[in-house]
Amino acid sequence: MMEIKNMTSAHIAQIAEMEKLCFSDPWSEKSIASELDNRLSLWLVALDGETVAGYIGSQSVLDAADVMNVAVHPDYRRQGIGEKLMLALTDTLREKGIKYLMLEVRQSNAPAIALYEKLGFTQVGLRPNYYRSPKENALIMRKELAI
Repeated sequence: MMEIKNMTSAHIAQIAEMEKLCFSDPWSEKSIASELDNRLSLWLVALDGETVAGYIGSQSVLDAADVMNVAVHPDYRRQGIGEKLMLALTDTLREKGIKYLMLEVRQSNAPAIALYEKLGFTQVGLRPNYYRSPKENALIMRKELAI
């Protein structure tokens, strides 16, 4: 059974490997590890036993938070893990008093955009050429968390 938990140092190596699988510009192990010491960060993992099936990371300032990264291992996709991670993150951030959540997503990433829209995110802007390798625009999306 899949469990959502806070990221610990035991998860860093698997997350770094998943970064390489999922992104053309992956975060390093050192960058991921530094999030554990950042009081503004909240990173969650979806665990299948000891295996990290997916993860999500955010940083919060005052009453706003940004999703830094979210990924699901290719072997675990199409099982609702991304949605569970997003819901767990928004619930935890809401409890901490965060009023809205922002993220960027590749303009061509239709499955992610569909998920974010299903979860109540709306497009509020565009960042031209935000992504490298390949160069692509990012949609800026926002979700209100206030009850």
